Amino acid sequence: MTAVIEARGLTKSFGAQRALDGVNFTVQAGRIVGVIGPNGAGKTTALKAILGLTSFTGELRVMGLDPRLQRDALMRDVCFMADVAVLPRWMKVSQALEYVEGVHPRFERSVAEGFLKKTDIHMSSRVGQLSKGMVTQLHLALILAIDARLLVLDEPTLGLDLLYRRKFYDTLLNDYFDKQRTIVLTTHQVEEVENLFTDVIFINHGQVALDSPVEEIGSRYQQLIVSAEQAGAARSLKPFYEHKVFGRVAMFFEGRSAAELSALGELRTPSIADLFVAKMQRVTP
Repeated sequence: MTAVIEARGLTKSFGAQRALDGVNFTVQAGRIVGVIGPNGAGKTTALKAILGLTSFTGELRVMGLDPRLQRDALMRDVCFMADVAVLPRWMKVSQALEYVEGVHPRFERSVAEGFLKKTDIHMSSRVGQLSKGMVTQLHLALILAIDARLLVLDEPTLGLDLLYRRKFYDTLLNDYFDKQRTIVLTTHQVEEVENLFTDVIFINHGQVALDSPVEEIGSRYQQLIVSAEQAGAARSLKPFYEHKVFGRVAMFFEGRSAAELSALGELRTPSIADLFVAKMQRVTP
């Protein structure tokens, strides 16, 4: 497989605080990678490093290029979308298309126009007249029309209602993603999009807590739901996290087989959201 992003010892400090502390991870081509972490964990800093928007130490290659030194070449193959609107409020939709057409060599205007025809957005509308959801749709139209190999999304649906969020991700999967493209996505709405991910990277306090293909989670982690009577026996197998659920106890194990655990209670593969909570807290009451 071809590595689109390779980070080794990636470090970024703001004064005495380390936003990234010797981070190592690899993103392969044709994957949808969820970068998940609490507020202030270092997610956005990692994305800024990938995009060449911040300085850093350590090694980082994005499609074989150094973002610090080769950002102009890199951005020919990369698109970025954040949760904040960057288009001027006075700009008309038609002018936004004209602008991107003039600055990006791989922008195909007809693709953007075709997508916008499916929305309530008019070419004569100004950005300041659009709702937040419509602005997100406009950004998405611009992205869909650029033939890029890597798409970086930083909380792209933050503040949108459920309908707009669903439409956004449906469009992203059906009209954009293919095995030649790679998507890196940060989000706090993990439950809504975890079924999209092929890989997940958990970041906490500037360090990677988990870097795994989703398909391998079931072989590494187990969630066991036990009664109060069986809790003592289950704890002897050293769960790394537990919490109470309607009078029973949910325990999370790493490296334990199903055969060891199944006799004690209800065994399941943890969801990405539940595993994230467990990995971030790692505390047993």
